[in-house]
Amino acid sequence: MELNLKDKVALVTGGSRGIGTAICLSLAAEGAKVVVNYNTSAEKAQDVVKEIKTRYGTDAIAVSANVASESDVLDMFAKINEKFSRLDILVNNAAVCPTCPVKDMTEQMWKETIEVNLNGTFLCCREFVKQLLDNDRKGRIVNIASQAAFRGSTSGHAPYDASKGGIVSFTIALAREMAPHDIGVNAVAPGLVMTGMVAEVVNKNREKYLNRVPLHRIAEPEEIADVVIFMASERSGYITGATVDVTGGMLMR
Repeated sequence: MELNLKDKVALVTGGSRGIGTAICLSLAAEGAKVVVNYNTSAEKAQDVVKEIKTRYGTDAIAVSANVASESDVLDMFAKINEKFSRLDILVNNAAVCPTCPVKDMTEQMWKETIEVNLNGTFLCCREFVKQLLDNDRKGRIVNIASQAAFRGSTSGHAPYDASKGGIVSFTIALAREMAPHDIGVNAVAPGLVMTGMVAEVVNKNREKYLNRVPLHRIAEPEEIADVVIFMASERSGYITGATVDVTGGMLMR
């Protein structure tokens, strides 16, 4: 299936590692120009840019921004406009996930998670839709949620779970606002994915985690990226306000 992503400009927040990197590379493989956002992983982001250029021959830049900071987000969008003059696709992937039971959690841990995961998604969406509306252009937004938005966690990730639940609700609200303008807004909810963030924990008790998944395996980041780039393409043009279950059957919703 031709996704018609060639020469589209896509911003992936948190694109320097894990699922974000897989999304960046999958977009580039389809011919898109990619903005790799990072906060602290400058070297890794530049490695992703280098791989995009050498492997796929499309353009890419790395842009530093803490998505929890309004000034950083404004500066990031200004740099994107300076380089590419437009943005067609936004993938909100940046997230933090502290581990701590609620009884021991500090207010700062809670606030930081909500600020990065939920407020960061809001800020990037706000700036993106402003540009689209000001220029009478359509575009696609894909927000990365989680199965934890619906099931919660048993391992002390309450603020992460809450932030992802908020992303699901925000996706619906923004989709309703943007539908008259042909701007699609959807979310993707991954389950267990073999990234650096979870590999060490999963490998210590692999069967325990495999038994949570009806397909009895843990996803590779590229499997999540495949769904994301479909949702970022005009092939999914009749879908908006949806959260796509990519959990190997953990949700079945």
